[in-house]
Amino acid sequence: MSRQKQKEKAAETSKEDVGAEEQEQEEASAFHPIWKLEGNSITRADLQKLADNGFNTVESVAYATRRSLCAIKGISEAKAEKLQAEALKIIPMGFTTASEFSRNRQELIHVTTGSKELDKLLGGGIETGSITEIFGEFRTGKTQICHTLCVTCQLPVSAGGGEGKALYIDTEGTFRPERIAATAERYGLSEENTLENVAYARAYNTDHQSSLLVQASAMMAESRFALLVIDSATGLYRTDFSGRGELAARQMHLAKFLRQLQRLADEFGIAVVITNQVVAQVDGNAMFADPKKPIGGNIMAHASTTRLYLRKGKGEQRICKVYDSPCLPEEEAVFEIHADGIGDSKE
Repeated sequence: MSRQKQKEKAAETSKEDVGAEEQEQEEASAFHPIWKLEGNSITRADLQKLADNGFNTVESVAYATRRSLCAIKGISEAKAEKLQAEALKIIPMGFTTASEFSRNRQELIHVTTGSKELDKLLGGGIETGSITEIFGEFRTGKTQICHTLCVTCQLPVSAGGGEGKALYIDTEGTFRPERIAATAERYGLSEENTLENVAYARAYNTDHQSSLLVQASAMMAESRFALLVIDSATGLYRTDFSGRGELAARQMHLAKFLRQLQRLADEFGIAVVITNQVVAQVDGNAMFADPKKPIGGNIMAHASTTRLYLRKGKGEQRICKVYDSPCLPEEEAVFEIHADGIGDSKE
């Protein structure tokens, strides 16, 4: 074979390898970048407008209402219709069989909480692709679970992790990187790398809290994330909206925020963990049941896939009860808060 033909063959092989690598990366990715819609009268400028407004994936366009796309400056109704038509060619949104859906469920990744007993209660850990709500009064371990998850989500899937980074939106100023560092040491991870893989933002009001999700979406489109934490999701709503006169506005704003969270879980396959505060019941029913209930009403109850209720036990022990779940029984598990994160009770 001549040298020229050898070079041509090597070049063809190289192109095939690059194409195969790109295909593998595309298959490994849980989403399709928005730029895949370019062409067929859809320009790069159109897609940039979408990206600037939080639509960073083809999935986000397919799942959105046409009205929300038309609300973007520069996107006409005809353009919105064209965008969704092209998105639906890539994203299947029709019926599937229950058996296929079951197979997809079996492939879901669960992120370990650090406690074997708690993982057992949750069927393997915190489920990805859905919203898990953790509520309870102060000092019950809500924030500590979130800190531990920021480390365990970086572990290999074989070790109960998600092989991805973590995003942490803090509304109460309780995030402490030294807790992350202590847990990283427990799992034999580099302290510097572990902290580098946790993206942190402090939210100062409910509007800011929602706008941070637009930034989160852009970050997830650029790098692999496995976890999104909102600690807490409802704290700012209790101060930004007051009285019954603003109740409807508060619930509508909260519903839109929770819908954004579910959209991120659907698009990127991440585990979304939100903490919630509780309020004391002062009606007659409090005599016969636990007087504390999570705030947010039915809006929060319907948005969360799994709801976990934490309460204090003896010493550092905490008790977690499955308050609501489509597939988990209403059982309890005991865990402890250690210096290096959440773990099993030593008693």
